Amino acid sequence: MEIERKWMVQNWPPAGLELIRQQRMRQGYVTVRPTVRIREETDLPVKPGEQGRTAYILCLKSASTDDGLARTEIEMEIPKEKFGEIEAMIGKPLIEKTRRTYRLPGGLSLEVNQVDRGLPTEFWYAEVEFGSVEQAKGWKPEAAGLGDYLSDDVTGQPGSSMGAYWEETREAAGTNVSLSVR
Repeated sequence: MEIERKWMVQNWPPAGLELIRQQRMRQGYVTVRPTVRIREETDLPVKPGEQGRTAYILCLKSASTDDGLARTEIEMEIPKEKFGEIEAMIGKPLIEKTRRTYRLPGGLSLEVNQVDRGLPTEFWYAEVEFGSVEQAKGWKPEAAGLGDYLSDDVTGQPGSSMGAYWEETREAAGTNVSLSVR
């Protein structure tokens, strides 16, 4: 079960949070209802001497609960060749993301994503995953010193998912966004 809250943000978080992971990602959707997605995740070094690893993930997600906080998520690593076959089936440029993960008090993590950097549709969002719906509902960004940064909570709002962004930028007929496969 995936239980998370999501905020629209403008940049990386304010200084002072410990960076614990950094990744470059490419993801694409076979379908958004239900979600069937592939993602290439490449770890980038956070500390000198660290080595990065690339994983190829197939992800399936159910519809969210009414409040948008929870849904079933199944992720499995797949071979690079299968990822390439699915990417070819999709036939559209994958979404590119940079994700930085920061340590928060109470054993939580803040994941901040920069999406499609340099494109007209570029945007940023942040997520925090929780162990329970009660914990998600009770968590206050102010307690982590992030009240101003995490002020635009879009959890469960229609059109705020990455699947909706995929439909808008990759599947929409007549889109004006210029995308290139890298």
